[in-house]
Amino acid sequence: MATVLNHSLLTDFDTSLFGAGKHYKIYEKLGSHIIEVDGQWGTYFAVWAPNAQAVSVIGNFNYWNRDSHPLSARWDSSGIWEGFIPGIGKGELYKYHIHARDGRHLQKGDPFALFWEIPPNTASIVWDLDYEWKDKAWMDNRKNISGLDKPYSVYEVHIGTWKKIHGGTRSLSYKELADELVSYVRDMGFTHVEFLPVMEHPYFPSWGYQITGYFAPTSRFGTPQDFMYLMDALHQAGIGVILDWVPSHFPNDAHGLADFDGTHLFDHADPRKGFHPDWKSCIFNYGRNEVRSFLISNALFWLQQYHIDGLRVDAVASMLYLDYSREEGEWIPNEFGGNENLEAISFLKEFNETVYQEFPDAITIAEESTAWTGVSRPTYTGGLGFGQKWMMGWMHDTLSYFKHDPIHRQYHHNEITFSLVYAFSENFMLPLSHDEVVHGKGSLIQRMPGDEWQRFANLRLLFGYMFTHPGTQLLFMGGEFGQTSEWNIEKGLEWWLTEFDYHSGMQKWIKELNQYYRNAPALVEKQFSPEGFQWIDHGDYQNSSLSYLRYGNDKEKPVAVICNFTPVVRENYKVGLPLAGTWKEVLNSDREEYGGSGAVQNKGALKTVQETWHGRPYNVSLNLPPLGIVVLELDRKAQPAKKATATTAKPKAAPAKTGTKAKAKAAKPAASKSKKGQD
Repeated sequence: MATVLNHSLLTDFDTSLFGAGKHYKIYEKLGSHIIEVDGQWGTYFAVWAPNAQAVSVIGNFNYWNRDSHPLSARWDSSGIWEGFIPGIGKGELYKYHIHARDGRHLQKGDPFALFWEIPPNTASIVWDLDYEWKDKAWMDNRKNISGLDKPYSVYEVHIGTWKKIHGGTRSLSYKELADELVSYVRDMGFTHVEFLPVMEHPYFPSWGYQITGYFAPTSRFGTPQDFMYLMDALHQAGIGVILDWVPSHFPNDAHGLADFDGTHLFDHADPRKGFHPDWKSCIFNYGRNEVRSFLISNALFWLQQYHIDGLRVDAVASMLYLDYSREEGEWIPNEFGGNENLEAISFLKEFNETVYQEFPDAITIAEESTAWTGVSRPTYTGGLGFGQKWMMGWMHDTLSYFKHDPIHRQYHHNEITFSLVYAFSENFMLPLSHDEVVHGKGSLIQRMPGDEWQRFANLRLLFGYMFTHPGTQLLFMGGEFGQTSEWNIEKGLEWWLTEFDYHSGMQKWIKELNQYYRNAPALVEKQFSPEGFQWIDHGDYQNSSLSYLRYGNDKEKPVAVICNFTPVVRENYKVGLPLAGTWKEVLNSDREEYGGSGAVQNKGALKTVQETWHGRPYNVSLNLPPLGIVVLELDRKAQPAKKATATTAKPKAAPAKTGTKAKAKAAKPAASKSKKGQD
């Protein structure tokens, strides 16, 4: 038997906090740590396995001999096994050998490992997190750019498929992404990147949502320091980073958390509480204090050690409801007979309270698909405490509306307006995420009706509506240039499409929207408040048109948004406005540089007429582009007119579209018989 020194990094206070579910930095004590003991360098190992008969460390250094390096059980009741092995250093492969009480011999990866072998290999690797950060300016200033009155335009990315090289056979590494992804996101104007789970996962097609290594970035693309380099580069470019985090379930792989010490240590033994029917995975036991310490310390680990700016929590609805995806008789009611998972609710509140206490300038975002009350409200008011919540209802209703042929949209007008009934009940983020471009749903552009020109016009209109709707935005990679096929986990994005005008025009439109959103106080400062939004006219279903005002802190500087959801030009469309003066067109999704027809641009000054319209004292008349959105601002440089008439550009016909790289056009939009908007 080799030498294992009886040494501990753990104090009685550590084990007491861990057992109480309050040790939020337990990763500093459990796992593998390179230290010096009595003049000898080596690695200290500590693992929680309270129901094991014996635990030892196995690896290349002892030829995977389970009898060579046994750990000692602590004298207290913590269930932690520990020991110091001299001569074991950075880069050493290892696992824990668990001798279960039922006689089985299990080989487990380290739940707190900082680095893992590249899958399909499953060993943990002794590592450190030494790195010289260069993002101090970002971290010092983060408190000034992370509030709810600040822009959040999020680019959602799956690292392994954003771009592939060598004929599509290899993903970019973390360091390669630090060059290519960072420069692209900065050029496109997104404020944040959100990565699908980067934590180590054995099965690539799980997209990262079946995690075995909660404390390690996947080794597929480089080392932990390489991932830090990517985070550092994003911050230095002024881009925030949000990580998908999965405390809802974990896979049952033999080397992972499932059946860890021969018992259901991290999950529930009863499958009615411990097995997830949708993902065939295990559900964390949120009532076990040590599991709460594991999960909350993991959340703080990414914020502390990797300088992450926010966590998007996956599948919150599956955590909140005991009967989620279960039929009658397949779930166990709580102590009051209800379907609420009281332990999960308590955990989520504690998670949010702890994150905001330790990192008040970070953000937590919930993917929660039900009408649960107060997801993004403070815990002291009874909420769950998240900073923002994905607006799944908006996503569903909006995509449903856009799939209708424009001639039928007048009969589905409520689908495009209903979100404003509840828009301010939460701090909503509007997601067009990876979930909407998989499993046969098709890409966003495929879901738009009409010919090629109409599909692209519809998608530009959708994005314009999204960016001017109250709330923040998230767009999955590929959507920004109109990827034509749905996302495939085995392939990179179709970057070659950007050589064509329609697709490059879509990129320019997203870039323009990002720039405008980031610099428009009216869209940002009250994006979660009803004071920041007013309908001008939500009832013009006959023309399938919408108009609304957005306000920031300065009520004298609103923006007006007018959407035309049909391919018909609306000439002399009258819109009621609150302020007199000259209004100017600042955005138009149908401009030629975006791939539009260029048929209508309100280039001249739009001078208000003092005539009540839509319940407002002034109005202007403008021409609405086909399947387009127009945004107006009050021109502060122009003098208000005492008497004014509308001035609009003469519509021009859109040439016929082509299927080549030449400028792509649409058929000539028809003129509307209606000369004004409906009151």
